[in-house]
Amino acid sequence: MIKQILHRIRLISNAKKEPYLLFRDILGFFPDNIEYYQLAIRHKSVPMKTKNGKMLSNERLEFLGDAILNSVITDILYKRFQNANEGFLTATRAKIVSRESLNQISKNIGLAKIVVASRYVNQNANANIYGNALEALFGAIYLDFGYRKCKTFVEKRIFRDVLDWNEIIESEINFKSKLLEWCQKHQLKMEFVLLDDVVVKNRHTFRTCLKIQDQKICEAKGSSKKESQQKAAKIALSRIKNERNFLRKFN
Repeated sequence: MIKQILHRIRLISNAKKEPYLLFRDILGFFPDNIEYYQLAIRHKSVPMKTKNGKMLSNERLEFLGDAILNSVITDILYKRFQNANEGFLTATRAKIVSRESLNQISKNIGLAKIVVASRYVNQNANANIYGNALEALFGAIYLDFGYRKCKTFVEKRIFRDVLDWNEIIESEINFKSKLLEWCQKHQLKMEFVLLDDVVVKNRHTFRTCLKIQDQKICEAKGSSKKESQQKAAKIALSRIKNERNFLRKFN
């Protein structure tokens, strides 16, 4: 009890210091050991020298955070999608922890703004600096508070505030491919017909018609041909699932 009280007093005291407030805005909670977090944002181009002369950067924390992040995402996906197969879970995890995704998350939560790197490092050309710092941040959280805090951070700060579950899931489902498999199984011809391409204020809207055995099934719109085709295929798959006599249309 006394230890917990002292810990809270230390947090209140530290909260008045600028670095703690800075990381509080990013994390959603106050760090305990601020040194972990300060190291997490330090690129190898500007290593920090310790008292014994050792040069440190965020590379070791990045190594640790990469493993922790993969474990946390696996844990969340496994429990959230209890009926999903291994392929879906693997593909979804890969998308979330991809370099592109981590770089963007780092920017969205404000971490990229405080990454410390040499002015000779072109951060625009080396955007992975931001994703690497995010992984290092996970390493810092783990060392400071443990696994459970890392998972809470992902659930509350990233999935609630940054990532969209529906967008992630739909991007991993290739509706066009699934529809093609269904058509091939039943020896049916599938065709996408572009109806029009409308440009309004430099924004394209493509309208596509989906035909099976030369019969019009549906239409869909999208910002690209691919998107409009995927949406049309999704509509068709929904009809196949929900309309008992859908296949009879082609007999």
